[in-house]
Amino acid sequence: MREMTMNPTARADILIVDDTPANLDVLTEMLTQQGYEARPVPSGSLALQSARVQPPDLILLDINMPEMNGYEVCKHLKADDNLRDVPVIFISALNDTADKVKAFDVGAVDYVAKPFQFEEVKARVQTHLRIHHLQKELSQQYAAIKKLEELKDNLTHMIVHDMASPIQTISMALDLVLSEGLDQNAESVDVLSRALDASRNLTEMVNSLLDISRMESGQMPLRRANVELRHLAEEAAEAMQLLAGAKNIRVAVQGPEVPLNADADLIRRVLINLIGNAVKFTSAGGAVTISLSASDGQTRAEVHDNGYGIPEQYHKRIFEKFSQVESSREGREHSTGLGLTFCKLAIAAHGGCIGVQSRPGQGSTFWFSLPMTPTNAPASEPETARLQECHS
Repeated sequence: MREMTMNPTARADILIVDDTPANLDVLTEMLTQQGYEARPVPSGSLALQSARVQPPDLILLDINMPEMNGYEVCKHLKADDNLRDVPVIFISALNDTADKVKAFDVGAVDYVAKPFQFEEVKARVQTHLRIHHLQKELSQQYAAIKKLEELKDNLTHMIVHDMASPIQTISMALDLVLSEGLDQNAESVDVLSRALDASRNLTEMVNSLLDISRMESGQMPLRRANVELRHLAEEAAEAMQLLAGAKNIRVAVQGPEVPLNADADLIRRVLINLIGNAVKFTSAGGAVTISLSASDGQTRAEVHDNGYGIPEQYHKRIFEKFSQVESSREGREHSTGLGLTFCKLAIAAHGGCIGVQSRPGQGSTFWFSLPMTPTNAPASEPETARLQECHS
């Protein structure tokens, strides 16, 4: 069905079906004068063909026609998934109550008796076009609500799935520490370290979830200050050294110092997420490099890895909540969690852009760009993060 304009009756496409040429001419002229697109056809079979090619917004249908009467036409319309919702108004010389009842039984929304007064036809057409328009809006809103319900269910499933592992690790670690079989000077320290890492991961999940909700609702405060992007990158790299060291992965920062006026905590967390993601999908003994640059009033950070790589069809989807991206190794799917979604929203809130360049087997480069601000820019009061469209 074609989208209606702001006025649901303006330029509506109305199919007129009548085997009497005079009736077709009169209705076509009257409806055209009202601004409608009138489509006259002289038979039921032609009406069905025309409607299937281009579904109308409403149908005015005669009953007494040769070969196929109006009742049969209406039955065919209501049996077609693409046409069943098009409102049908019968216009007929049959005035018996039984004829009118039959018209409603086969799916008509209204009935006008011949000889008709155009003011009556006009009023009923306008009424049913408005009702049809409201029904379409209600259906769209229902679909949107259903989509939100699906997202909520996916969120619940993802949270339960992603939190299960760190919770289990913490529980097992504490059980081992409390048992009598551990060397309290060595094994217990190692186990407690693992429990601490798991609890930190769990805390990060919760914080990301809360921050994403706040940013999406426009309630995330940005506490801007004059900072150096290289300093933030070095802090993020240092925070990831333990994780990278466990896989013998080198993490290095390259590039000049770049002044920014930004929320240091959010940008640092973005870098930590991108570096952590790179380390996670890089094989042992690999390398992760953070490259910084500035030009044309924009600063750019790139996090390179020599991991598995990401197929191009996932490049946009990878930043969406609850999405899964297939790893090019072993064809497995891995949840991207909330980390990359947080990165996208945090960068967009600063007026920047974020993206990924990757090919299977050639590693990945996650990048973001932010507007440069001189270091002498005044510190600002907390502001509300506002998202904007980002076109890379």
